[in-house]
Amino acid sequence: MPAAALKPKPKPKPLPTQSTAKRAVLFDSPYAPMEKRPLPAGRPREWYVTHNRRLKAMRLAIALLDSGVHLPQQARNETIRSTAESIGVHPPSDTTCHMVRALMRYSR
Repeated sequence: MPAAALKPKPKPKPLPTQSTAKRAVLFDSPYAPMEKRPLPAGRPREWYVTHNRRLKAMRLAIALLDSGVHLPQQARNETIRSTAESIGVHPPSDTTCHMVRALMRYSR
């Protein structure tokens, strides 16, 4: 067997990501939010309150990360509340603000 046949093939270069590309990389398909479905019936009220609070905290954490706030120490209650106003969400409670910081802390 010739030596050239034993030489491993070079690995193909990975496709550039948004952060490494010289110009913007377009997504394959346009983003469309998922269709909303009603929450399951028959749960205690506290479950619905907690569920909606978690969803709100996730939305706020994503908006903060997109705006450049990457550390929980940078996300004071005022910052979180101003972000909520800018994305069109009701002002969060102190508990929700605490949950936003916790999500940012544990996502690392």
